[in-house]
Amino acid sequence: MSEGPVAASAGPAHDVAVVGLGYVGLPTALALHATGRRVLGIDVDPARLTAIGKRRVDLLPADLLRLDQALADRSAFELTDEPARLADAATVLICVPTPVDPQLVPDLRILRRACETVVAHAVPGQVLVLTSTSYVGTTRELLAEPLAARGLRPGVDVFVAFSPERIDPGNERPQALVPRVVGGVTPECRDRATAALRGYGPTLHEVSSADTAEMTKLLENTFRAVNIAFANEIAEASRAFGLDVQEVIEAAATKPFGFMPFYPGPGVGGHCIPCDPHYLLWQLRGARTPAPVIEHAMTALAGRPRLVVDRIRTLLADTGVPLRDARVLVLGVAYKPDVEDLRESPALEIMEHLRSAGATVAYHDPHVPRLPLASGTVHSVPHPDTAPADLVLVHTLHRAADVGWLDRHPLVLDATYRLAPAPGRFRL
Repeated sequence: MSEGPVAASAGPAHDVAVVGLGYVGLPTALALHATGRRVLGIDVDPARLTAIGKRRVDLLPADLLRLDQALADRSAFELTDEPARLADAATVLICVPTPVDPQLVPDLRILRRACETVVAHAVPGQVLVLTSTSYVGTTRELLAEPLAARGLRPGVDVFVAFSPERIDPGNERPQALVPRVVGGVTPECRDRATAALRGYGPTLHEVSSADTAEMTKLLENTFRAVNIAFANEIAEASRAFGLDVQEVIEAAATKPFGFMPFYPGPGVGGHCIPCDPHYLLWQLRGARTPAPVIEHAMTALAGRPRLVVDRIRTLLADTGVPLRDARVLVLGVAYKPDVEDLRESPALEIMEHLRSAGATVAYHDPHVPRLPLASGTVHSVPHPDTAPADLVLVHTLHRAADVGWLDRHPLVLDATYRLAPAPGRFRL
């Protein structure tokens, strides 16, 4: 039985509440505050709120400055772990992780809990916007339909939309310069969400439905996954022909139409590329709709860390050192340069495989002082050029990294494809 509509409050104390203050939610909250909005940041993890309050978070310098300004503005920026405070906001943005489980099936637990919380505390007049990447129909199923069951009619009593996040950790491009896609459960929902987000970005591109906006986000990240897998294949083909794949890609990129450069590497990390295409594949399997190109790309990307280990084994064997007796130093373990983000980093799997094969593995990464592996915690060595190693694996090149010492090392595997050719230096 419906509970009936909830009585509206005298007026919202906050312009927007951001649910989830991780790699997406926190920069989003800071960008909104910078536009003059009164922001309520909500996270269920008190330790995360403490870390934010003490500035112990992985943010770009510009966002750290924004954090300082926001924390000093107590009248317009507040942090809490109390979900009931959601009723105090005119607009609610849901920015929680949507990972996959070890079987590469969508793990919707965090998203479901967040949506259930938002629905439970929704009040008439609110604009509720999901930003987390998920399968087509998520906004309807986890927000619109439960709200209607409460007696809050989407498009009449509350306004429900999907506007996918477009945050690139480590990229200094301001969020305010990145267009956003907005799709509503109804046209009125779309219009209200567009009005709520206006000023947050330079362009708000409206689409016909929340489902269309959800599919747009899946396309964006699946496009990247497929093209990175293709770049990896071209790298292997170039090596077979004795060619420099970077030179090939850079030459192809001079074409001003019909080509976009993607680059090979040791695998893919972060939240988007390793996870998001599996939401699409999972839903397509349920619909018995084949997607062989996507399937092959994701299988190839998943196998990339093992290929790195096999290449290390071969290079060591050529020098007479078996992998079980080898010392391997990994240079850079974050999933991309200039961040401390370890989510889905290929380095984790590579190091686990090396250790299980008997190798002694060390690493150096100034952004990641300690690395929790399933086989035990490892700490970054302070000076990589003095660490004993039979082979150095260059996994992630931070901009400030000093790599001059690699010229003196007898065996280097460059999985970034960015180092210049040198004696004893090989590419994946």
